[in-house]
Parts: sequence; structure tokens; C-alpha cells
Amino acid sequence: MAEVVSLMDIDDDNDNDNSHSLKLNSKGKNVVVSAAPPDSKATPWVEKYRPHSLADVAAHRDIVETIDRLASGNRLPHLLLYGPPGTGKTSTVLALARKLYGTQLPNMVLELNASDDRGIDVVRQQIQDFASTQSISFGAKSAVKLVLLDEADAMTKDAQFALRRVIEKYTKSTRFALICNNVNKIIPALQSRCTRFRFAPLDAVHVTERLKHVINAEELDVPENGLKALVRLSNGDMRKALNILQSTHMASQQISEEAVYLCTGNPLPKDIEQISYWLLNEPFTTSCKRISEIKTRKGLALVDIVREVTMFVFKIKMPSDVRIQLINEMAEIEYRLSLACNDKLQLGSLVAAFTQTRASLVAAAK
Repeated sequence: MAEVVSLMDIDDDNDNDNSHSLKLNSKGKNVVVSAAPPDSKATPWVEKYRPHSLADVAAHRDIVETIDRLASGNRLPHLLLYGPPGTGKTSTVLALARKLYGTQLPNMVLELNASDDRGIDVVRQQIQDFASTQSISFGAKSAVKLVLLDEADAMTKDAQFALRRVIEKYTKSTRFALICNNVNKIIPALQSRCTRFRFAPLDAVHVTERLKHVINAEELDVPENGLKALVRLSNGDMRKALNILQSTHMASQQISEEAVYLCTGNPLPKDIEQISYWLLNEPFTTSCKRISEIKTRKGLALVDIVREVTMFVFKIKMPSDVRIQLINEMAEIEYRLSLACNDKLQLGSLVAAFTQTRASLVAAAK
């Protein structure tokens, strides 16, 4: 465990002896004394298996190869990488930085998380100071420095307008890589100064391949149904898949489908089938009672049930107009649940929507 001590408590005579274990934090107010090297077993698998080179990036080979060619030809533009979380945006830029700078990475790259440092002062001080200083590559392959702004969509509008001018002023010596989830929150003036690449959710094949690599490296017991559950729950998010895999491994020796769903709190497919059967066939009161019982017994969230049942509805044969009405009503229920509305009322609304759908189906069959 790292111990934080005040600068006033450090004896000057021991500075040389302890210099290897002292590290200033980002604010420069405290000194962190490292008690022991980090345990590799305690390292999150998201970081442990993060790609170290562009060749290791699991998917988006067209984007990665394009960036690789631009960097190799010394024609790297300012980058704007956007898309859902866990799709490889940060990993791609970090792998690019390792290729460009090698061991000089700490001297040539300024990495900031815009969620923490998002004000105009950061642009005027940290970013401008770094960009304006003379770059000395010390054998690095590229003398152009790199500023990595993760979660740039969290930056204030004033900070983005200030950054626009900094990008223009220091283009000769510095390249900027902006990473965000929602590109609509980046002002058009910044977007026009960058080459944009969209990282879509990962394909199930790529997620499966990467998970198999981690499973083999960690020597885990994962049956086929467990692997399919991991891929399904990840929804194309590699970070989420690895986090679920690691947390399930901590809770259970065998990472089966049931263990994965139990660990994440998501309803099992067989539970969703049972709930859907009740909604489509049982009377209003019986459906409400049984769904409430299974929800309490298994600790399920109503919003998860609604989302999974929605996916189940798409598989059921029914007239298009009936399906559209049902999906709209379930979307309204999910929205109200996101606003922390009463669960019992929303459960009643869900059962009522299916009761109405049943009546529409009977009428359509006549």
C-alpha cells in the first residue's frame, strides 16, 4: 500500500537513497512512497492485456493500418477518434505513441484525461507549455510531440475554443489526438482540424478471439456457453468483456453461463423466456405476481428485464403495427425507469402493454 507523506517530513540526507521510490503526484503537493512493486495478479486484465503495438489491436484493422501508414510516412495529422467505450480508441493511440517514440515516450507524450482536467486553464497552462517547449527526441523516431486528450467530449466549450488556437499555433512541432465517445460534443472548429476515425462496437468474432487469448494465458476453465455469455453481455465492448471475465473468475472457479449472469446481475435467457411466456399468456394479476417474485428471488433489476424482453419481442412473430406499438410502450417504460420512477408502477405498465398486445393479436387473428 502506498504511503503519502508531506514534503516537510523528508530528510534531505536520505534523498539519494530514496529517490527510486519517490514519485510526485499530479498536483505536486505530496510525495508517494512506494511500499512494494505491484502484484501482477492484482493488475486489472484490461491493463494487463492492453495491446502494446498496432499489430496487437484486436479489430478495426483498416483504421489501424491507415494510421500506421500515415505515421510511417511522417504524415501524421491531428486525430479525432470517436465511438462507444471499449472499442480500442485509447489503445490504438498509445500503441502508435510507443511505435513513434519507443523509450522516449514519457518525454514526448502529454496524456490528459479531459474528464478530470477539462477547464480552459489546462489548455492555457499544461497543454500550451508542453506544445511550446523545444522537442529533443534523443533518438526517438519522430521529433514531433503528441498530446493525447482522452474523453475530450467532457471539455468545456471555452477550453475547446482555446485548444483550437493552440492546435493552429503549434502544428509544426506537436500533433493532437482527441478521443471521445460522443463526437457531437466536439465543436465543429476542432472537428475540421482533425482527421476523424469512427470506432464501431467490436464484432463478436474479434471479442471471442481476444477472450480466448486471455483465457489461455490465465488458464481459466470457461465452457462454450460461458464464452458466449461473455460475448453477448459485452455488446462489443472489449473492456466490459474483460472486466466481467475477471470478476466472474474471482467469484467462481468455472466461468459458466450461469456464473457470468449471476456475477453481473443480468437475467438468464431462460428467465427471460419464462417472463415473456407469463406476459404473453397469463392474466394481468398472475403475471405481475410471478414477475415480482422472480425479480425479488434472483435480485433482478426491472430495467434489465425490460431490455432483455425487448430483444425477445423482436424474435416473436406478430403484425408490424402491433410490434411497433409494443416497442414504443416498452421504450417509454425504460425511459421512466431511468428517471427513478416507481418499480411497481412500471411493472404494472409493462404487463398492461403486453395485455393490450394480446388483445390486438387476437383481434388480428379473427
